[in-house]
Amino acid sequence: MPFSTLGLDQRLLKSVSAMGYERPTPIQEQAIPPALEGRDIVGCAQTGTGKTAAFILPSLQRTRDRKGLRTLVVTPTRELAAQIHDVARDCSRHTGQKATAVYGGVGYTPQVTALRRGVNLLVATPGRLLDLQNRGDVDLSQVEILVLDEADRMLDMGFWPDVRRIMAHLSPQRQTLLFSATLSRDVLKISDKTLTKPVQIEVTPSATPVEAIEQTVYPVNGQQKSELLIRLLEKNQLDRVLVFTRTKHRADKVCRHLERSQIRGAAIHSNRSQTQRKRALDGFKKGTYRVLVATDIVSRGIDVDAISHVINYDLPVNAQDYVHRIGRTARAGASGSALSFMAAEESKGLRDIERLIGTTIPCEDVEDFAYQKRVVPHPQRSAKKPVRKVYTGNGRPNKRRNRRGSAVAR
Repeated sequence: MPFSTLGLDQRLLKSVSAMGYERPTPIQEQAIPPALEGRDIVGCAQTGTGKTAAFILPSLQRTRDRKGLRTLVVTPTRELAAQIHDVARDCSRHTGQKATAVYGGVGYTPQVTALRRGVNLLVATPGRLLDLQNRGDVDLSQVEILVLDEADRMLDMGFWPDVRRIMAHLSPQRQTLLFSATLSRDVLKISDKTLTKPVQIEVTPSATPVEAIEQTVYPVNGQQKSELLIRLLEKNQLDRVLVFTRTKHRADKVCRHLERSQIRGAAIHSNRSQTQRKRALDGFKKGTYRVLVATDIVSRGIDVDAISHVINYDLPVNAQDYVHRIGRTARAGASGSALSFMAAEESKGLRDIERLIGTTIPCEDVEDFAYQKRVVPHPQRSAKKPVRKVYTGNGRPNKRRNRRGSAVAR
């Protein structure tokens, strides 16, 4: 199906063509037509599926002839806000509409200046948007379309009270588009209270990793993780590697180990200023840094092509975050690898991950590495996938049983 069959006008089609899009992705194909009709939408889609254009394009078309701020996109992190703004700017290149983004960690005054020049589509993080509202520097009274992107992450990060305060300033007759990587019970409750007779779109199972990703577990003593990381980077000459740690302190610690081994790396987490985060991400994209070390709080804001390996230095506390992490590799049809370090205290986390994805992940050792005392998962462990919750339209999940994985570790 070409983009021309979705109902988009010629100016938007011209922008789409200039952006290099030839055919819509599944989420775009399914979301754009009902969004153009003014329907509310609940969309379940991972980052990297083209969902940003799926809500930006119909929003621009529905508000193309009206002045003032008409579309508001709320997203949890600065990186996501910047990326959505980039897409909105490219999509609106031939429509005459203006898009801007506001988020914390950067100067307040330049953002106010941009708003006063006039904006039709605003991308915002909740905290900075509330600051602008409280100071009278943004007017949301004309907003016709509200987009809630990464709703599950906003819940996890405790932003939902702020989002409710923002929505109190909007017209109840607005169109609302809610996108989430998962349809958890909490997300379903929110959609039931926030949306009106929404169209539900789920383009991929909410917890299925990209099939092109080769996944491996490395059992290791927790005190040897840094040493093992250096060995893997040097032995396999890994390049363009994204490393995830559980905390900001550990991210900085890993960077210090990399520096001592003369491996160029940078850390990105919430304690870094926006300038530092942007410098780290830009340097990683350009190849200045071989390794980018990140925490989960910014994981969904990292959209970099050609990441060859994702390394879970620490397994995530939430099994679903494993899916989001490894989804940073194998993008745009490329292959990729996800390597996970597992210390003894993380064995339950591994079981949770394997239950979620419905298969066991093979374990391997690094040759000639002097392992200290560690816990190695049983090779015949099972990974039965649990019942999956599916949206039914009434705020309550239906239960649907998935096929069960039966692979075993090598």
